[in-house]
Amino acid sequence: MHPTLPAHDAEELEYVGFWLRVLASLVDTVLLLIVSAPLWWLLAQNEAPALADLADGGANLAQLGGTGSAGDLLVNYLLPAAAVILFWLYKSATPGKMMLGARVVDADSGLPLTPRQAVLRYLGYFVAAIPFCLGLIWVGLDPRKQGWHDKLARTVVVRPKPRVAPPSFPHAR
Repeated sequence: MHPTLPAHDAEELEYVGFWLRVLASLVDTVLLLIVSAPLWWLLAQNEAPALADLADGGANLAQLGGTGSAGDLLVNYLLPAAAVILFWLYKSATPGKMMLGARVVDADSGLPLTPRQAVLRYLGYFVAAIPFCLGLIWVGLDPRKQGWHDKLARTVVVRPKPRVAPPSFPHAR
């Protein structure tokens, strides 16, 4: 038996499924590329110095360039992780999920994520992706639309249920 959202929310919210989450992820990826591309360009401008060479403290972003360098680690891993986790903590959603009116919440209480949950959820993406992305595809199979990263962090992705407009009838004459 799975816990559900609080009763007052259950009537107003629905779990967000696989394809909408794919769309949100694509939006987030495009936005991340827009921000990262200039940083990658700056990193590519110079050869990558060894990390030991940076110890003297005079390095700028362009001096951190190259595959496997500190700049590569910063732009490709640390900045995206920090951005996503901060969006979850302060907005309960990334920009792609905000576009859909969705938010990531605690699966038991419906409250915003704790910092621990946000970090676990982010790291859970790697666990979910390793076996042929099965943990991400799981969103489409699970009754609560939880991927393995959601189950690990005890989170769900929800949005308001669409309001169905009453039918309009032509005026009788």
